[in-house]
Amino acid sequence: MLPQEFKDRMKLMLGNEYPAFLQSFEEPAYQALRVNPLKGTKEDFLNKAPFSLTPVPWEKNGFYYGNGDSPGKHPYHAAGAYYMQEPSAMVPAAYLNAQPGERVLDLCAAPGGKSTQTAASMQGQGLLVCNEIHPARAKILSENIERMGIRCAIVTNESPQKLAEVFVEYFDRIMVDAPCSGEGMFRKNETACEEWSLENVKLCAERQDGILECAASMLRAGGRIVYSTCTFAPEENEGTISRFIKKHPEFSITECRRLEGMSAGVPEWTDEPADGLKRTIRLFPHKLHGEGHFAAVLEKQDGLQNGCCTAGMEKGIREKEVSEYTDFVRQFLRTDLSGILVRFKDQLYLAPEQTPALKGLKVLRPGLHLGTLKKNRMEPGHALALALGPDEAVYSHDLPGDGEKIRAYLNGQTFYAEGEKGWYLVSVDGYSCGWGKLTGSIMKNHYPKGLRL
Repeated sequence: MLPQEFKDRMKLMLGNEYPAFLQSFEEPAYQALRVNPLKGTKEDFLNKAPFSLTPVPWEKNGFYYGNGDSPGKHPYHAAGAYYMQEPSAMVPAAYLNAQPGERVLDLCAAPGGKSTQTAASMQGQGLLVCNEIHPARAKILSENIERMGIRCAIVTNESPQKLAEVFVEYFDRIMVDAPCSGEGMFRKNETACEEWSLENVKLCAERQDGILECAASMLRAGGRIVYSTCTFAPEENEGTISRFIKKHPEFSITECRRLEGMSAGVPEWTDEPADGLKRTIRLFPHKLHGEGHFAAVLEKQDGLQNGCCTAGMEKGIREKEVSEYTDFVRQFLRTDLSGILVRFKDQLYLAPEQTPALKGLKVLRPGLHLGTLKKNRMEPGHALALALGPDEAVYSHDLPGDGEKIRAYLNGQTFYAEGEKGWYLVSVDGYSCGWGKLTGSIMKNHYPKGLRL
């Protein structure tokens, strides 16, 4: 049941389009996934995938899947071959257009759809800081970053205000997928519908103003912010952008190509509209195959070209201080892992080379988890397995995706195998999914207990 005040406002906004908009809530929501190019090519995935897939127009790696498909239960999902994501939610990161080697911040990142999409755009190169203020959601974010095999990401659990104290005009691009009233998700999320109120819309708009203020101070001159919400409320969309632009004349709204079905922002829906509001983008469920969304691309003309991290840069430790790691690399890997070695007690991580000093920040994931240091050896981490390709390991063992053996492995079972003893990268149809350790003819299972089927 849609709230009456919501329907009254949408009727005023949409006029003759309102009946079609209302009818869209009676239709099933579209479902999509996004292929992970860090794990293999899109073409290779399409040749393997046992799903009915059609392209999402605004994301080159995005595909709608059929109602009869269950990609969340397939072994490819556990291997991070794709991320299941609402199709309209793929729009903001596509317009962020992050490039390899850049410094990028996803300020409100959980559960990780836009972060993982951004990492793919960066080709895993550069620095991606993924932040989430709520601890439980930050944990889910970190798990998704790990599953998708991302090497260049740091996951933090901080407020935007705390990050703004540390990073001064530091980032090339910032994603602000702001917490909102969630009107665009009413078709998929009954809770959002039940919790909606005009008072909450106002509270969300005030919160969004504060988050954008922090983002503005962390962006370098010439940099880009993409602001997005999954709501229809003008107060949180055109209104938020207008208030921001009027306060920050160093920013302008950038023109972006709108694809078929996308609508322009409407200046008349807010008081004192800023220049360029028609360059913002609205997505309505009665006009395209996706839920409600809003996006604005903001570019900063004035400020510092090269900002700083007030805490300095992470120095890390030297390789000779962790011989357990170098021994593992020499014996079991065929690749050089570049980055900064960071140790927390017995846990070893590989941080991106541009990593700022992490002291004083709540950090859930300070880079790629390499493994646990034990007496005279290192036990490799699950994250490392997911970040490697089978050709990067000395020993690997591939299992077919349509067989019982891979499901037994994901359930924690051992299996028979032949080969040299040692650590094996276990994969499913070429997608790495975990470690096994061959002893004699038994492959001992090192798939994490918490992830088992």
